[in-house]
Amino acid sequence: MPDPVVPPAGPVVPSPDLEVRQLVADGAAAFLDRLCDWLRIPSVSAEPEHDADVGRSAHWLAEELRATGFPTVEVWPTEGLPAVFAHWPSDDPDAPTVVVYGHHDVQPVDPVELWTTPPFEPTRDGDRLRGRGSADDKSQVLMHLLGLTAHLRASGRRSPAVHLKVLVEGEEESGSPNFRTLLEREVHRLGCDVVVVSDTGMWAADVPSICVGMRGLVSCQVNFAGPAGDLHSGSFGGAVPNPLTELARLVGGLHDVDGRVTLPGFYDGVEPLPERDRELLARLPFDEAQWLADAQSAASHGEVGYTTLERIWARPTAEVNGMWGGHTGSGHKTIVPAHAHAKLSFRLVAGQEPSRISGLVRAWVDSGTRPGITADVKFFGDGVRPCLTPLDDPALQAVQRSMSRAFGVEALYTREGGSGPEADLAEVLAAPVVFIGVGVPDDRIHAPNEKVEIPLLFKGAEAIAYLWADLATSLRPAPAPCT
Repeated sequence: MPDPVVPPAGPVVPSPDLEVRQLVADGAAAFLDRLCDWLRIPSVSAEPEHDADVGRSAHWLAEELRATGFPTVEVWPTEGLPAVFAHWPSDDPDAPTVVVYGHHDVQPVDPVELWTTPPFEPTRDGDRLRGRGSADDKSQVLMHLLGLTAHLRASGRRSPAVHLKVLVEGEEESGSPNFRTLLEREVHRLGCDVVVVSDTGMWAADVPSICVGMRGLVSCQVNFAGPAGDLHSGSFGGAVPNPLTELARLVGGLHDVDGRVTLPGFYDGVEPLPERDRELLARLPFDEAQWLADAQSAASHGEVGYTTLERIWARPTAEVNGMWGGHTGSGHKTIVPAHAHAKLSFRLVAGQEPSRISGLVRAWVDSGTRPGITADVKFFGDGVRPCLTPLDDPALQAVQRSMSRAFGVEALYTREGGSGPEADLAEVLAAPVVFIGVGVPDDRIHAPNEKVEIPLLFKGAEAIAYLWADLATSLRPAPAPCT
């Protein structure tokens, strides 16, 4: 293991000549060696045969945190796979407290035959490092330790400028089934002023950006049952309700002609997208034609009055994910089917609670079920709450300054259409969540040949080194005016 970061004995004298960028560069080779060691551990949380590997990954990270200098490091058990916690208090008792969140588990590698190199044998190709977990999320967790080391050495500090806590879970790629329970169990240890999430990315390698929001999720299966068994359509068709026809009618009315979701009350609590947010999203160099090519689609479509980026990032949606029933084999079978099924998902934005939306879906199904049809709705989990950080949040502004300083250009703002555990972090810890990540769209996360751009990791570490000092100032309460 590398030696802990311990400043030399004697008076601590800040050295302005020790530039953060050079310090990051000085630590680059050792950082990449350590990252490759970690990537060789196949910590696939979704596959029980790798449970021991996830445990091994947690203990590897714990040792790395100790070597960096964290005085408190613990592996936290859960009902599933372990998380890692570390705490390094600042010498300044009045400093703000920051929790850094990430995850050390990775996605499965199937189909393995599509990998050009072994997924758990990290391979460097110029400025790219390929391997499962190289972008999502091991590199971005370890990036924090490189940035912290640079922060300490550049400032001459013996401890971070903020009270720094690290929480790295081991089940994010499996839906974080035990994460909220862990947060609630350890909330007294995790109290903080802000949560910094590094499990995200940027618009492009040459367009640094910061995610400010993620949509939530509700998903379900709707089951319609009609006759007790399949019926001959010549003898009974047109005289008894057809569950597949009825379900198609219900699902077909999920949107109006303007692309708005028709569930009564669905938009209650959803605020109009502020003009400032629209202006900032419009500054991104979005190429609609290229986006359509990536989407393998011929035309864009959605809620009238919103751009493509606004639709996928800032507006709630409803999608039919699958629908089936009756005869689906070759040839024809003239029946009135006994059963019909559909899978639906709803992406949520700020102002929408999953439990309330679930209730609206159930009421919509009940009101749309005709006599002779029995309806059942099964929800998949409790849903995921949306997460949104206001643009005027002081911690977000500190991230924006730090990213802009590291990259040498103004960092822009993005959102993400997907979902994660960030809303649980914000709710349980009662703290704002901000994102700092350096992944790019072609990193192929969750896919064969996942990779990370090495220079971006070093820029990210540089931004992190700036961030702790910035937060130590920007989150400190302003002094009371003299009277």
